[in-house]
Amino acid sequence: MNTPANDQSRTHGWRTPTVVLIAGCLIAMLGFGIRSSLGLFLEPMTADRGWSRESFGMALALQNLFWGIGLPVAGALADKYGSSRVIMVGALTYAAGLYGMGWVESPAGLNLFAGLLSGLGIAFSAFTLAMAAMVRVVGPEKRSLVLGLGTAAGSLGQVLFSPISQGFIQVIGWSSTLTMLALVALFLLPLAIVLPVVTNTSAGGAGAMQDAEQSLKGAVKEAFGHRGFVLLTTGFFVCGFHVAFIGVHFPAYVRDLGLDPNIGAYSLALIGLFNIVGSFGSGVVGQKYSMRLSLSAIYFARSVVILALLLAPKTPMVILIFASVMGILWLSTVPLTTGIIAQVFGVRYMGTLFGIVFLSHQIGSFLGVWLGGVIHDRTGSYDGMWWAGVFFGVVAALIHLPINEKPLARLQTST
Repeated sequence: MNTPANDQSRTHGWRTPTVVLIAGCLIAMLGFGIRSSLGLFLEPMTADRGWSRESFGMALALQNLFWGIGLPVAGALADKYGSSRVIMVGALTYAAGLYGMGWVESPAGLNLFAGLLSGLGIAFSAFTLAMAAMVRVVGPEKRSLVLGLGTAAGSLGQVLFSPISQGFIQVIGWSSTLTMLALVALFLLPLAIVLPVVTNTSAGGAGAMQDAEQSLKGAVKEAFGHRGFVLLTTGFFVCGFHVAFIGVHFPAYVRDLGLDPNIGAYSLALIGLFNIVGSFGSGVVGQKYSMRLSLSAIYFARSVVILALLLAPKTPMVILIFASVMGILWLSTVPLTTGIIAQVFGVRYMGTLFGIVFLSHQIGSFLGVWLGGVIHDRTGSYDGMWWAGVFFGVVAALIHLPINEKPLARLQTST
């Protein structure tokens, strides 16, 4: 068994912390950027293939679900074998799913390539696996900042890939653009090689020794026995519910209001742009203040912003302001959620534990996308979903207050 000192030494040489952090950010940017552009293929694909929008929506809903189901498995494998190998497998699977998505000719095939393969590919090349590797090369005092940096890099990918993909769709067609994105996904392979091969623990101390000796089964059992972990998992469901509903249905909501459809597109771009600020900012906040209280404030702020949208006149300026403020709150939960996991349980099984928490997020995402369509079809309005978003935001704000974010006793042991 390697000691923490031996594990830490493996990150020396050309895999310096700076190199690892740059590679991790690029992995987040490419992987998340590709994923965020897939909604642009809805109209051209369904028009060319003669499919319903429900068919495309179901495939992406399945993608979210398999992403959530696959991430705990990917996290466990990354914790055991290192993020590098897992991300390489994920990149190949992701590329295969994207390529097949471009040439498939039936809804069942779309479910296979866009749903199953792409969903698992995203899970096994997820930016959270890269961030798990990133936090292992910095000290505890910098973890929150690094997590914010990685999340912001993913947001930058969203800002860059959406207009680039839209431009290529107009020039070379949607099918060839998906092939291009599949090739871009393969760039994750050399970037993954840069990540540390060994999953090291916190440097130094008897607490790190106990962290290294803990089994995966023991870590999962310990987490589920901790009330804070259960509350964190429950609260992250609300994050998925919010972002998936808004990300998929907001452009249609804007059109229903009788506004220019471009306002919906600009809104998504603003969400991605301000998400960079919010993600990095939450990482900075997490270094200085309580992460549980910061999470509670973010969820409560979401409820207030949604309520303001419901009560305000629906002008283009109101819509764009809503998108900008919501963008700040968009993925700002991720650095704080992952930061609490690393702080309370250590980084040894961070990939596994965050994968479990993220599964809850993706169940919320699935319901946010699906229920948004159901409620709109039955009532002719999205108001029911907006009010549900307000309610769930308040509940999530309350859920995070009792979380104990102190490190476990075994991590506080010092030599």
